[in-house]
Amino acid sequence: MSSQRHALASMGRWCRGLCALLGAQLLVLGWGLCLSPAWAFPTKPVRIVIGFPAGGPLDLHARLLADRLQAVLGQPVLIDYKSGAGGTVGAQEVMKSPADGHTLMLANTGVMVINPALYGKLPYGTLKDFVPVARTAMQPLALLVNPKLPVNNLKEFADYVRARPGQINYGSAGNGGISHLVPEMYKNATGLFMVHIPYRGSAPAFTDLMAGQVQFMAESIPQAANYHKQGKVKALAVTSRERSTALPDVPTVMETGLKNFEVVGFYGFLAPVGTPKDVVQKLSEAFKNVLAQSDVRNRMVAQGADPAFLGADEFAEFLSAELPRWASVVQKSGAKLD
Repeated sequence: MSSQRHALASMGRWCRGLCALLGAQLLVLGWGLCLSPAWAFPTKPVRIVIGFPAGGPLDLHARLLADRLQAVLGQPVLIDYKSGAGGTVGAQEVMKSPADGHTLMLANTGVMVINPALYGKLPYGTLKDFVPVARTAMQPLALLVNPKLPVNNLKEFADYVRARPGQINYGSAGNGGISHLVPEMYKNATGLFMVHIPYRGSAPAFTDLMAGQVQFMAESIPQAANYHKQGKVKALAVTSRERSTALPDVPTVMETGLKNFEVVGFYGFLAPVGTPKDVVQKLSEAFKNVLAQSDVRNRMVAQGADPAFLGADEFAEFLSAELPRWASVVQKSGAKLD
């Protein structure tokens, strides 16, 4: 009997030790989960800030992704417009927001990699004040004219402008953005003289293009394709290496004879610097999930954007390479803002 009591006591001590050990491990795990920001994130609506007015191509892109992102994250996703200074106002809004993942910036090529070369006193640094979250699309542009202009292709347009030096205006979404630099690159390649009219975003510039206040514009394909199909503008060429599926009958600029004229912008999301890495990763995975959905991809392609997901680390490497590339383009254009 004594040996049995001894065995039972030993077993009891072993069980109590095992329970204590498991309890401690579960407690540590519980604390780890509570301390991990991504475990509970998001705890409130996620705000996407766009540095341009509503109705432009970034707005279309945001609206395409917002509903599905909301379903993945389990919180409302709101779009907030903070336009001005080529997207700089919106960037500052996000830069000063809490670094908790609940405020994101949807930005284009101009905001991320052109502005740093364009502005002498830019209040933000792309990789200094922001954390890349996800690249979501690559975005060629279309060269557009007012439909009343008596031209049907890029060669006829060049002849038309050459016969009227200084009389043809082109609009852009603002000084130094991609919609400004692409026409400047085209002017440099052809020797044409056109007058630049900058606007506060692409939507008002587009309105004046359709009204004939400006005659020429370079615009991202989602907006360009929509209005081209309605006959409100005329697309003469696209800036990608291959023709766009959204504008299959429109030739590339290179097809018209300007060799090596290839310009493709991009869209992506960034968070304020200091946002916890696991929160950034959770957001990145959410965008990956949304962009993997076939109907989202099809709608994006129909708008003229190419789904082109990059995760946080890959997007950071991509931006590191794009910054010096566009700095060279800005320098050659002579564009500079203070």
